[in-house]
Amino acid sequence: MPVERRVRFNSAEGVEGWGLWEGDQVLPLGADGRPAGESLPMATLRLLPPVTPSKVIGIGTNYKKHALEMGRALPTVPKIFLKPATAVIGPNEPILLPPGAERVDHEVELGVVIGRRASRVSAAEALDYVLGYTVVNDVTARDFQRADGVFARAKGFDSFCPVGPCLVTGLDPRDLAVSARVNGQTRQEGRTSDLIFDVATIIEFVSGVMTLLPGDLIATGTPEGVGPLTHGDLVEVEVEGIGVLRNPVFDRDDRRSR
Repeated sequence: MPVERRVRFNSAEGVEGWGLWEGDQVLPLGADGRPAGESLPMATLRLLPPVTPSKVIGIGTNYKKHALEMGRALPTVPKIFLKPATAVIGPNEPILLPPGAERVDHEVELGVVIGRRASRVSAAEALDYVLGYTVVNDVTARDFQRADGVFARAKGFDSFCPVGPCLVTGLDPRDLAVSARVNGQTRQEGRTSDLIFDVATIIEFVSGVMTLLPGDLIATGTPEGVGPLTHGDLVEVEVEGIGVLRNPVFDRDDRRSR
């Protein structure tokens, strides 16, 4: 499959569609995936999340240095959790800090988008089920996570799963740089070659637990350097070959976040 950057967008006229992102232009695609119409300036479009998943599957503690950072032992099997689809937002949409949360962290992750129904697939064939890759910010209310001992509340708030800016097909996921910046300051840096469980192994394991449907999203884990977000921050998460996903941060009850 050729390497292509696909975006989902709303045009200035309010028309939603998909397109190929090339430079500062987007070439609209028809329902058949073929070019349809003239290119549109990227600056005139509002980018939407490039996925509409039935579920988001997260993988915890999947970089060795991050495990050390969090004081955790290395897992022997992938540690999976779920984020609701209602947590998904797109580029430039605000991350809303919930009342009562004293620490909300950013977590940059390589996102894997499933292309066809997958149940009990082997690692050898797992990548055949991948539509493409994107960037995920697995936002987490750390104090709620520690208080609850489970992840659902800490990771499930509306706006806690920014995804974008595009879906990239044909990408090799084995050794990509991943990074996070807050207000221009680098917080996280890592490479997917440091994953404890690689993409194929993750898909084999997860599809042995639950059926994966087209559009489902797997967030593959975050490297060391996770840190707090506060009202007024701009967080940028990036994966090599995909691009930069930017989101402002607001308190949930601040009027500018609406």
